[in-house]
Amino acid sequence: MNKFFFLFLFCLSTSLLSGQDLETLNLDDAGVSQEILTNYENFIENEIKNNKIAGGVSLVARNGVLAHSKAMGFNSLIDKSPMTMDKIFYIQSMTKPLISVAFMTLYEQGHFLLSDPVSKYIPEFENLKVLKTTYDENNDMSGFELVDLKRPIEIWHLLSHTAGFSHGLGQNEYDQKLSALLYPEMTGNPTHNSIEDRVKALLSYPLMGQPGDQWNYSASPDVLALLIEKFSGMTAEEYLNKAVLDPLGMDDTGYNVSSAQLDRVVGLHQVNQAGQLEGIDQWSPLQGNRIFGGTHGLFSTAKDYLKFGTMLVNGGHFKGKRIIGRKTLELMTENFIDGLPYSPGNGFGLGFGVRTDLSDSKLVGSEGTYYWSGAFNTYFFVDPEEKLVAIFMSQSWPFTNYYGTKLRQFIYSAIND
Repeated sequence: MNKFFFLFLFCLSTSLLSGQDLETLNLDDAGVSQEILTNYENFIENEIKNNKIAGGVSLVARNGVLAHSKAMGFNSLIDKSPMTMDKIFYIQSMTKPLISVAFMTLYEQGHFLLSDPVSKYIPEFENLKVLKTTYDENNDMSGFELVDLKRPIEIWHLLSHTAGFSHGLGQNEYDQKLSALLYPEMTGNPTHNSIEDRVKALLSYPLMGQPGDQWNYSASPDVLALLIEKFSGMTAEEYLNKAVLDPLGMDDTGYNVSSAQLDRVVGLHQVNQAGQLEGIDQWSPLQGNRIFGGTHGLFSTAKDYLKFGTMLVNGGHFKGKRIIGRKTLELMTENFIDGLPYSPGNGFGLGFGVRTDLSDSKLVGSEGTYYWSGAFNTYFFVDPEEKLVAIFMSQSWPFTNYYGTKLRQFIYSAIND
C-alpha cells in the first residue's frame, strides 16, 4: 500500500467518527444487521398494538453513521395522530446529563475543583443538618434527631448523587414533604420564581444521609444549575445554550416550546385504573417556564439528543466543534460510587449511570457504557468501545426501565462485524 492509500483510510475513519452523516441510513459502515433491527421494530409495533405504549421514536448510530431511524405508532391516542421523527418529547431526567456536561465545561475553565466544598460558593451549605432516624425492635420508627454533617458536601457529591439529598419522588413522609417544598405548584401553591428559590427550598430541609455514605437519586443537579449561574454570570438556560445546545445545533431542545413548535409536542399517556393506556393532559407547562433546573425541565427530540450522544461517543467533538474534552468525559464516566449499594453491575459517574460488570448486570453490552433515562420513558446509552449511540423516546407514565433494557438487547444483538 502506498502513502496515498493510508491517507485515504485515515480520512475515511475520521469522517465515520465525525458525526457528519446522521441523516442517511448506512448499515454497511455501521456494521449492524437489518434483520435484527427489524425484529426490534416489530417488538415496538407489537407493544403499540397491545396498548402498552402509544408510540415512539428510536435512533441508533454506530461508527459515526446512522444505523436505524424509525417513528412508530401514535403521537397521541386521543386523536390517533401518527408519530413522526420530528416530534418533541418532555425528556425529564435526561436533562441531567446535559446539565452535567455544561457544568463540567466550567470545570475546564478553572472555576472550581471537584473536591471544593459547595459552601465555598453557596454559604448555606455550611449549616445543613442530617435527619437521623431511630427504630425500635420491630423496625418501626421510634424517633428522629437532626445531627451535624460529618464532612462537607463537595462538588463531586452533587454530580454523583452522594451528597445526602433526596429527589422528593418517594411515597414516604420524608419525600412527600420535600416534594411539596421543591414543587409547590403540585399542591396548588405558587411556583418558585427561579432555580435559586428551588435550591433554597431544598436547603431548608434536612439531608436524608451523610455526604458520601450512600447513593440516592436526588435533586442535586438543581444545585449544579445554580452553580452554573454563579460561575458563568448567565442563567443556566443561557449557558446551556451557549456551551452545548447551540454548538451542536440542538434547535428543538429547551425549557420552553415555541409557538411554532407546539404542534410537534408528543401527547402524554398514563395507565388508568383498568390497566389501559389513555391520553391525558400535559402535566408540565410548555411555555412560560422560568426555572432553569438541572433535574428536569428540558424538551427535546430524538434527533437532537442523537447529536448530543454522538458528541459524547466522539470524545467531546461534533462536526469539528469541541464541546468538552475527552479526558473530562473519561473522568465523568468513571464509577464514583464503588462500595455503595446500587444496581448490580452498574455504578454512577458524574452525571451518568455507568456499566461496570456485564455478568453482575445480566445485560448485554460493554463495560464502560454510560446512560440515563427520563420519567416519561425516554432512554439513551453511549458505548465508547462500540462507537454506538442508541435512543428511544416515548411519552407515558409511570416509568419503567423495560424499554431501555429491550433497546440494549436488540441493538447489541444487531452488531455483526
